[in-house]
Amino acid sequence: MLAIQATRAGGPDVLEAIEAPTPNPGPGQIRIRHAAIGLNFIDTYQRSGLYPMKYPVILGQEAAGVVDAVGEDVTRFKAGDRIAYAGQTGAYAAFHVVAADRAVPLPDSVSFEDAAASMLKGMTAEFLLRRCYPLRAGETILVHAAAGGVGSILVQWAKALGARVIGAVGSAEKAKLARGLGCDHVILYRDEDVATEVRRLTDGAGVPVVYDSVGKATFEASLASLARRGLFVSFGNASGPVPAFEPLRLSRAGSLFFTRPTMYDYVATPEELQTSSTALFDVIASGKVRIEIGQTFPLVQARQAHEALEGRNTIGATLLIP
Repeated sequence: MLAIQATRAGGPDVLEAIEAPTPNPGPGQIRIRHAAIGLNFIDTYQRSGLYPMKYPVILGQEAAGVVDAVGEDVTRFKAGDRIAYAGQTGAYAAFHVVAADRAVPLPDSVSFEDAAASMLKGMTAEFLLRRCYPLRAGETILVHAAAGGVGSILVQWAKALGARVIGAVGSAEKAKLARGLGCDHVILYRDEDVATEVRRLTDGAGVPVVYDSVGKATFEASLASLARRGLFVSFGNASGPVPAFEPLRLSRAGSLFFTRPTMYDYVATPEELQTSSTALFDVIASGKVRIEIGQTFPLVQARQAHEALEGRNTIGATLLIP
């Protein structure tokens, strides 16, 4: 089968296409024939060595497709079932074997493409909005990378919850998309000072929560945009990890809170995984959240897809098609 592996830590050039054996499921496992594979920043972190891996490794964290074979003791799925999964390394391949209790049934109301583009990103949005900071109607939030994969879902879901959304983006094209997603205000961070604009839009108060997937480049702006006792949610490193800082800065800036969550701690059990994915699929099926798939690449062009993602040249989600 076709698979894409990182031969070592490094840039997109370390990705190579290989012919790998088709895996067989063991006890408690299922084999999925992929229809679509999601591309995420975590893939680039693992490839670069920011998140260390044992190389060579087949990358990829999420996909959707059809159950092709089941191992012993699997009763939850059968061959032919539509399913999706996230957080199971090895998705950059035509087939993948995963633990049955880490996959979820995919309803007919959600396409393979939407599922592969939204499992990791959408369940991230779910826990950020509903559990990390339970967002209430009428609150104003700041979302960095509002036209990106997670950002585009965050914006729509936050609007569905009744929030007022300020989105920060890097280009006029992305600003247009962010407005179309529902952003009440859009800040072009290359042309405007984000914190100054946030203060202006909130009559000087700041926002109760900032959702920041960019990291190093936006750390100061995020900190300066928060209201008293506000929460800084740092959930990505698109520009590099945030710098080390003294906790006293949080006190001086208004008794702020800072958290660096990961989705896996919010879907740690099969029950949490099912609850989160069900909420995601329901909000997609309702039409309140549409999945923005900005570009697709053949699986064999994974290197070009990584280059586009890291170059901030993508809009919405990106898919790899086997």
